[in-house]
Amino acid sequence: MPSAVLDPAISAPSKPKVGFVSLGCPKNLVDSEVMMGLLHHNGAELTPRAEDAEIIVINTCSFIDSAKQESVNTILEMVQHKQKNGGKAQRIIVAGCLVERYRDEIQKNIPEVDAVVGTGELEAILAAAGLTPTSNSPFNILPQDFNQPSIESHTQTDRALLEGNLVNETTVTQQLVHRAPSAVNQHSRPEVEGHIAPQLRIVQSLAETGTTHGDEPLAHTGDHIQRGIDPGNTSRPEGDLRQQQGRFSRESWDGATAALPEYLYNDATPRILTTPRASAYIKIAEGCDHPCSFCIIPQLRGKFRSRRMGSIIAEAQNLIAQGVREITLIGQDTTCYGEDLGLKEGLAQLLDGLAVLPGLRWLRFLYTYPNKVTTRLLETMARHDTISKYLDVPLQHASPNVLKTMKRGGNAQIFLNLIAKARQIVPGIVIRTSFIVGFPGETEADYKLLEDFVKAARIDWLGVFTYSDEEGAKAFELPDDTKVPNRTIQARRRKLMKLQQKISTTEKLKWVGREIDLLVEGPSEETDLLWEGRTSLHAPEIDGKVFINDFGPHEELVPGTFYRAEITESHDYDVVARILE
Repeated sequence: MPSAVLDPAISAPSKPKVGFVSLGCPKNLVDSEVMMGLLHHNGAELTPRAEDAEIIVINTCSFIDSAKQESVNTILEMVQHKQKNGGKAQRIIVAGCLVERYRDEIQKNIPEVDAVVGTGELEAILAAAGLTPTSNSPFNILPQDFNQPSIESHTQTDRALLEGNLVNETTVTQQLVHRAPSAVNQHSRPEVEGHIAPQLRIVQSLAETGTTHGDEPLAHTGDHIQRGIDPGNTSRPEGDLRQQQGRFSRESWDGATAALPEYLYNDATPRILTTPRASAYIKIAEGCDHPCSFCIIPQLRGKFRSRRMGSIIAEAQNLIAQGVREITLIGQDTTCYGEDLGLKEGLAQLLDGLAVLPGLRWLRFLYTYPNKVTTRLLETMARHDTISKYLDVPLQHASPNVLKTMKRGGNAQIFLNLIAKARQIVPGIVIRTSFIVGFPGETEADYKLLEDFVKAARIDWLGVFTYSDEEGAKAFELPDDTKVPNRTIQARRRKLMKLQQKISTTEKLKWVGREIDLLVEGPSEETDLLWEGRTSLHAPEIDGKVFINDFGPHEELVPGTFYRAEITESHDYDVVARILE
């Protein structure tokens, strides 16, 4: 893989202080956590204070236009900080998907950027920061202390983040947990009109020892693949065919390298969690082979490739040993997991192996593909109490004409049958999906089919994207006369969200009176008078919220702790609960 671009004239400090800004989805966040772990393990000091950072890393997203703009704006903001900070910030590194798309253009148009690191070269972050790699770490590096910040410091942090500043918290090991709506993370709650706030993730300083569980490194099993690439991986036949058809071509992308990313981290890779106390993501696969005509992720992330099952289970064991109780499995398409390793029902097998791990409370997986949701997968979900009864299956549309042009396949009846099957096999399951409105060629009749489907399916959590015309995607090449006017696109999104709001209001009313297990996250971002939590039916950061207005027998609640609670009120997307015990 190509190495990071680095100006040799810039001398790196012996122990540089590094600050991170991570944009986009949880898959990108895991990449940030890996880069943080690599930097810390090799001598860097991580800081949440921009004014203290000698090196600033921005991990970017390039999924849709708004995400690209968000990334560029953040880079320019950090450049401005570098210029106005009296020379404290000596280096800016840009990483992630925007680099894969505009590698040369970034440094050409923003010369203040000192190095770039693509999605397939995470270990190049060391050279970009001027560090020499040391020996491999035998365990994941995680925060030692899970103390939460005070209500006052959390509120101050939120205020500063909303003002676009990077600030310090009162504790040195709790990560910033403020999650502003991302440009690519639209969910059931409509975002503020005309505003997309940056999603900031700046890691806190760690204790000097760098160990994570007392004074001894954690033991584990699994396949350790040196330098993050598994030489035993084979590709899926679907991916090989798509490559022959030009699916992964970057020829039209000026400045992009021809080589596709191949990197895969493993359980021996240093990693620093930036998620709240009890929760963590595990990326089980990377890349995507699907031909979806609206999407450029395969060109950005490469062909689909799975991590070894032993490595994933070992990582989960490490996380649980260090206090994590909720694990969310992610990948571009988790339902393809293991197909490149010769596994027929790889995700179901992996879930069977993870669900029985002692200490794990909640296990879920995101980003499934509809025709890959098998009977065995649903039966596996139903069999294990630890697996959240939560199915995230982006359907994208319900009109067969639109789905055909999207190169997705399917139709409303097929999807209704899938949802009915899931609800039959997994009692109490909640369904999350997302749709794209305004795709080229979408007629009023197509949109009406989508509306009718939403009414019939009664989806629990629903997000709506407005179509983004992405150069490099096949849909970009469709004739101009098929493109839907922006005014029509926005109107369709508003109508669909209004319809979903009515459905959600009715469904959430049924929650009142339920007793539930509640993971308390901390004071509410909306008001200091309430706290927030989640049930196992809420994925982190994207679904509605559970507000807590009654602590019950407790004078205080401990963030990252599970409590028994009762739902007492419901609203459009959120519910209110009181703690029982």
